[in-house]
Amino acid sequence: MSRTRAAIGLHAALVAGALVTLVPLVWMLSASVMPPGEATTFPPKLFPSTVTFEHYATLFTRLDLARHLGNSLFVAVFTTLLSLMINGAAGYAFAKLRFHGREPLFRTLLAALVIPGQVGMLPLFLLLQKLGLVNTLAGVMIPGLASVFGIFMVRQYALSIPDDLLDAARMDGAGEFHIFRTIVLPLLAPILVTLAAFTFLSMWNDFMWPLIVLSDESKYTLPVALAGLSGEHVQDTELMMAGSVITVTPVLIVFLMLQRAYVRGVLVGGVKG
Repeated sequence: MSRTRAAIGLHAALVAGALVTLVPLVWMLSASVMPPGEATTFPPKLFPSTVTFEHYATLFTRLDLARHLGNSLFVAVFTTLLSLMINGAAGYAFAKLRFHGREPLFRTLLAALVIPGQVGMLPLFLLLQKLGLVNTLAGVMIPGLASVFGIFMVRQYALSIPDDLLDAARMDGAGEFHIFRTIVLPLLAPILVTLAAFTFLSMWNDFMWPLIVLSDESKYTLPVALAGLSGEHVQDTELMMAGSVITVTPVLIVFLMLQRAYVRGVLVGGVKG
């Protein structure tokens, strides 16, 4: 009986926590379809008196939000794909390939984890300026292409790959690239899906770096564009909520699609690491 009560109490607490978390999201969605001015009434309304999609139409017609949405999709998708290739290859190399200075180099990379990312923004900006990549989407993508955390995740997972499997492939005449493409990548799939989710969410939600690198409004990503709109339309709460819904929706879709593989990768990576 005591276990049953404890289970009921635990589930009740979890349900209450979920409801508290969902209320702001529900209100955001509801406010985005409210008539102008209704979201700021007191007491605040949870549901609209009349459903209208005029705010979404305004975002995509008068404010050209589709361009910024496309910029964010381009940056997030291509950075994620390139990041998987670079971090996957580097993590596998640190785990299974023998080369001079491997361990000191890896320890140096780990030491970089304690350095805040903001510290490297100025040197990176100056480097991109020399390369002519300031005010380009490529300049926005570069910091996300390789990360110490991503290399560490893949490396810890790749340590569990049996050496005998790789040695057998080498004895059969397979080259290192062929081994990596046909044997290693399928085995790394769970952790790569986890890394893909991390990278996509990070690039999609990134605000500070695109704000620093980009000066042309037509190249703004969605978070930067919405921040600019909030300054111009600070009183248009419904319009801002519509923009927030558009920003959050792709993130939710990606997470729901990758949820099982994401959780499995985190758990298995933690056990094997």
